[in-house]
Amino acid sequence: MRLERREHRPLALVIATPVVAVLAALALSGILIALAGAPVLEAYRRILIGAFGSRLSTTETLTRAAPLMLTGLAAAVAFRARLWNIGAEGQLYLGAITVAAASSHLLGGLPSAVQIPLLLILGAMAGMVLLILPLWLRLRFQVDEVVTTLLLNFVALLFVSMLIDTVLKDPTAFGWPQSQSVADAAMLPKLLARSRLHIGILIAMALAVIIHLVQSRTVFGLQSRAAGLNPAGAVFAGVPLGATLVKVACISGGLAGLAGAVEVMGVKSYVTTDLSPGYGYSGIVVAMLAGLHPLGVVLAALFTAIMFVGADGMSRSMGIPSYIADVTVALSLLTMLVALFFTQYRIRR
Repeated sequence: MRLERREHRPLALVIATPVVAVLAALALSGILIALAGAPVLEAYRRILIGAFGSRLSTTETLTRAAPLMLTGLAAAVAFRARLWNIGAEGQLYLGAITVAAASSHLLGGLPSAVQIPLLLILGAMAGMVLLILPLWLRLRFQVDEVVTTLLLNFVALLFVSMLIDTVLKDPTAFGWPQSQSVADAAMLPKLLARSRLHIGILIAMALAVIIHLVQSRTVFGLQSRAAGLNPAGAVFAGVPLGATLVKVACISGGLAGLAGAVEVMGVKSYVTTDLSPGYGYSGIVVAMLAGLHPLGVVLAALFTAIMFVGADGMSRSMGIPSYIADVTVALSLLTMLVALFFTQYRIRR
């Protein structure tokens, strides 16, 4: 028996890969549910009910999916160019605190039509800055960006914690460490009355389409794919590798920073150190489940949101730990990696 690299990957195999990976992850998670003493199929039915069983649960699932789409796109764009951005969590927090500071101290008096676009741009720019630094260290000193982007997550979170405990602390929060709230004019419009669902999800889906078109139909998209497939070959073919990676870093960091801005302006209105339940790290799973395809990120983010929101309902109704959702998402990543391996290689006798 030996492994042989495939010369061509059939389209059906590429499409079936994430489906098989998710089904395998659900099957493995079912073993844990059974060990917990609960019927597996009923548990999964309760997850679906918890995610889509009512107007409230449906809107909460879609609200949770919006930042996952943006961080998933951030990871997908970077990974496709072989820029290993593990720092989306820190970029999200920096984008969030930038929006809170700008709205409460600089732009609070502007009308919504002006303030909202400016704040979204500022949040995205903050995320860019936090990724440009690791990229510069890689290009200048060959420092591994996996380490620098990961460590900058903790630096960013501590920086945000310092700000919301000092200069940006809300004096009306009764001592609770949270930032000042953004102005009412800075809040994103709601898609449905009496819900938290906002236009952030439409922004994320529109960006997924735009990024797909850029990657598939522009010179920059071709250059970024070439940089990911073979950096040395791309340079030999005349691709400006450094400039291409800088553009990729701006897009990736900007999307992660935008996720923080959208979460503050659409849901929370202020920043705390528990603003994100791990959206930056979950975005990596979303990107891998999507096969780094921007349109696939939308579906992968919805699946992840369904697991997170639905597992809470399942946990309350059946007494099963909600951590089953975390296990399922993690297993989905592992099974996806195995599935991707076999889309590139076949076993020969």
